[in-house]
Amino acid sequence: MRIPRHIGVIPDGNRRWAQKHNLNKEEGYTYGLGPGLELFKLCQKEGVEELTFYGFTMDNTKRPAVQTKAFSKTCVEAVKMISREDASILVVGNTETPMFPKELIPYTKERKKCGTGGLKVNFLINYGWHWDLSNLNQNESRSKKGIISSLKSQNVSRINLIIRWGERRRLSGFLPAQSVYSDFYVVDSYWPDFKKEDFYDALRWYAKQDVTLGG
Repeated sequence: MRIPRHIGVIPDGNRRWAQKHNLNKEEGYTYGLGPGLELFKLCQKEGVEELTFYGFTMDNTKRPAVQTKAFSKTCVEAVKMISREDASILVVGNTETPMFPKELIPYTKERKKCGTGGLKVNFLINYGWHWDLSNLNQNESRSKKGIISSLKSQNVSRINLIIRWGERRRLSGFLPAQSVYSDFYVVDSYWPDFKKEDFYDALRWYAKQDVTLGG
């Protein structure tokens, strides 16, 4: 089976999952930690080289304070959780606003090797597509190298497959440059209900796609 080199993950549906289980919306985020670790280990097993998790966006910080505090705390816990594995971690996001978790700043300076390294894991935290593209200039060279080097997310490679949980069928600003030729697979169940079959169904679907990159 053809394995994507880089998988992007949009782990949506945490709040709706919480409401379904008679919990407060903010309580749903914590239940996404276990699925994140399980998916990481599955990617390791199948030889995926790079994995990007969509943590929270600058737009998400407009939500009620109790929710923003909850998903920020969960993102910090997620990074710490993966840091105990064999991984190479990079956090991409706007560190200049109060909404960015300051304890994660060391992970934004350069990719941090954890354990023996291996699988590259990127976390988008306090990320915004407009922030990411803000250095682009119309007068800049149109070469691929020129554009990529201007991105705030320049150290994140092109994404082969994006998997979104939670039924929604939109990118929600997820890495617009790196996702331009990504195949997009939607899982209708909510992220906390993650099953490994979701991952393997996505891989089987991806293996059937005709990847042309416009050619």
